Amino acid sequence: MAKLSVSSATRHFLADTYLGFVFWTVLTSLGMCIWYFPLWHMGISGYEAALHLGLGCIHGLLRRHRWVAALLGLSGIFAYALSSPAWRLLAVAVGTAGVTLWWAAALHEDAVPTGRMERAAMAWEAGLVASVAVRMWFQTSNPAWATMNALNGGWNRTALVLGLLAVADVATRRPDSAAEAAAAKKGDLRVAAGRVRAAWVPAALGLGALLFALHSLFSDSAIVPRWAWAGYPHTGPAPVPWGALVIGALGCGFALGHRARLTTSLLWWALGSCGAAAVTLCDGWAGFCGGLLLAVYVASVSRAVLRVQARCPAGRTFAVALLWYNALVLGHVWVVAYEFVPGGPLLRERTWAVMAAMMLALLAGARAAAAGAPAPAASASAVFGADRRRHRRALLACVGAGALAMAWRLPAATQAPVPHAAEQRALTVGIWTVHFDLDNDMWLASDRILAAVDVMGFLESDTERIIMGGRDWTQRVSEQLGFYVDYGPAPRKHTWGCAMMSKFRIVKSTHHLLPSPDGELACAIHATLDVYGRPVDVVVSHNGQEENALDRRLQTTELARIMRESPNPVVFAGYVVTSPHAENYRILYEQGHIHDVDPTDDDRWCQYIGFRGLKRTGYARVSRGTITDTEIQVAKFVVPPLPQGGAAPAWAPSYARVSESAYAPELRFPAMFRGEGVRGHFYHVFKEPRYYG
Repeated sequence: MAKLSVSSATRHFLADTYLGFVFWTVLTSLGMCIWYFPLWHMGISGYEAALHLGLGCIHGLLRRHRWVAALLGLSGIFAYALSSPAWRLLAVAVGTAGVTLWWAAALHEDAVPTGRMERAAMAWEAGLVASVAVRMWFQTSNPAWATMNALNGGWNRTALVLGLLAVADVATRRPDSAAEAAAAKKGDLRVAAGRVRAAWVPAALGLGALLFALHSLFSDSAIVPRWAWAGYPHTGPAPVPWGALVIGALGCGFALGHRARLTTSLLWWALGSCGAAAVTLCDGWAGFCGGLLLAVYVASVSRAVLRVQARCPAGRTFAVALLWYNALVLGHVWVVAYEFVPGGPLLRERTWAVMAAMMLALLAGARAAAAGAPAPAASASAVFGADRRRHRRALLACVGAGALAMAWRLPAATQAPVPHAAEQRALTVGIWTVHFDLDNDMWLASDRILAAVDVMGFLESDTERIIMGGRDWTQRVSEQLGFYVDYGPAPRKHTWGCAMMSKFRIVKSTHHLLPSPDGELACAIHATLDVYGRPVDVVVSHNGQEENALDRRLQTTELARIMRESPNPVVFAGYVVTSPHAENYRILYEQGHIHDVDPTDDDRWCQYIGFRGLKRTGYARVSRGTITDTEIQVAKFVVPPLPQGGAAPAWAPSYARVSESAYAPELRFPAMFRGEGVRGHFYHVFKEPRYYG
């Protein structure tokens, strides 16, 4: 009997695994491309319909010509070549439809043998782990995303060429051998009989929940650590190196997938539910360990859920599964809904409800599998047993590659930064609303977020959600520029995020959820830094939108309390949504016992800098370029030495202007931003920095 050669079988498995990688690449980029439009429109834009275009086109599965669907999926990789954000979104949506068709067709071929379905499922799983490993090397970005290009670290052309080779392999494969067909015939008798009896609704719900769980929590190794992050001193695991445990947990779970009796049991689901509860409700290591347990459970039940849905009618099963996935994705966004989002209060601050719905749907899928989904027939298992070995080797290789990436990056992630102008005891503090690291043209902007500061507050910075790619953009910036980083309140805390990076050691930090009785939650970081041996407090905040006056007043009052009660010198750098000298402005500065960096600057609305106990020497406003919709504000200070007995000297702020030459070069702002500036950044409003005596 004819038999596939080892080299051909291995090539086919690698091609399918790479197409699995393409599946996860295109799917994880779709959310960012959709999110770009309501982000810039600051409302519902209409482009959200692409989510349904991308994931709803599953009718007429390409059973005999799966390579056509795979080729269509590559449009999501080719999208990088299109400069228009709208056209790129369309290409990614079409690509998502293609990879979904490819995936569905692989699981629902004519007279599908269980062994062939297992092969497709294993390649899909290995593709996910490969995607996670690649993102670990590229600091949580996928180099093949439509938001990447040659300028910001993309490897799009390489990914496209590899995709074309994989599609060519699928298109030129020979039909199953006689031995494979004989095994399929024996196995299909059981499958065909079960297909009518299978409970397709719970199978579909389980499939949608499986896709959502893997996408929302485990498509990147940094998501679980950031969910558990609670600030300094080390109250949770940092993504580097502890993200290696996340990819390891995924690999272990997928390796357990063939043990259907274990993975579909109620006890196993209960253990997974404990993990889900811990990662949703607990800070620090308890939450992180819960996330690892959940990773093992979700990955292990994958095979059973895929196996039972393969016995169900393909069209209706995938339609309901993807509608349920869409519903969970929307719920996952609605827990942090902006004030202007219709229906936002329905799920706002209710991540537990989304997690519970996901776990119950996974239980439905697992129990449907336990109720009658057959394991692969013995004859089919004999033919396809080699695929299991390839699957295990692929998982081991990807997990090893991820661990190596963590080891490689660890020195950069743990380096001790060098402050600027230490001999002058200088402290430069800035604030910037980075708009989730998506620039005006829908490219990732982390490589262009350059710092001329010692401490920077970043607002709208929580990108660990499906609609932002599930990535931790602060890793790349902090590792390349050499900063300590505090990610701010965890994604499960229901804010849009504020982060802080510092060249000074962060002694401790507290994350605050500011009062928000009516609208979206607002976040703040209160951090104590070791600045030349003296504790200095830095407060970074992102208050609510202008739609709710009560929330903004209460949030500003709480910020004032935090600063008023601090015994240390204080710098405030935040987003307050007020005009200068209005009510919230007065609450912030007067009740917070801080000084405005320049009260004569009347052309401000959201971003403000304040201080106490420091000598402010300069202030500048730098245009945003094409990175975001908000400028950079920067202030320079001199930090007085720690007083030797007695109270610290009171620095009475002087607003008398002096020339730049009054200060040493180390205390001046960079000259490169004068005039037309560089990379679209230049001093604006004042046209040049201001210096004070």
